[in-house]
Amino acid sequence: MSLAPGDVEAIGEQLGRPARGVRAVPYRCPSGHPGVIETHPRLPDGTPFPTLYYVTCPVLTAATSTLESRGLMQEMTAALRTDDALAAQYRSAHEAYLRAREQIALVAEIRGVSAGGMPDRVKCLHVLVAHSLATVVGVNPLGDRAIEALRANAQHQRCLRGLPGRTETEAG
Repeated sequence: MSLAPGDVEAIGEQLGRPARGVRAVPYRCPSGHPGVIETHPRLPDGTPFPTLYYVTCPVLTAATSTLESRGLMQEMTAALRTDDALAAQYRSAHEAYLRAREQIALVAEIRGVSAGGMPDRVKCLHVLVAHSLATVVGVNPLGDRAIEALRANAQHQRCLRGLPGRTETEAG
């Protein structure tokens, strides 16, 4: 997991703005372009940045936005209130997210704050999808569920083929 020549420029094109704080590309779309980036917990200008994993691929971003608009976030948040096992797994995802970020750097201003609404609600599917794609299947149960929903609609979208993410052996 590293940056290849041209990645930062490609990410800037994907985002439509200069890329900030890019640390690595933990997931690439099947065509090889960046799909998910890992960012530094503190941006170059000093701003604390809690979002460790960020979807950059426009196809993946648009497909995830469609899931949000269809109410998947609300369904997932409701499931957290009624499924204790799911809530415990999601809390573990939050803790894994914090550990991964803190291995890079401790930033006092964002200590204990993950992203995407973890650990109590779903606020951003993009972050949860990015978390699942950047790590391994099973780390973030709601990110994994969102990826399954993406896969169900991926027949003609090359960037969504091959989801749901890395296995333990690929994660190294």
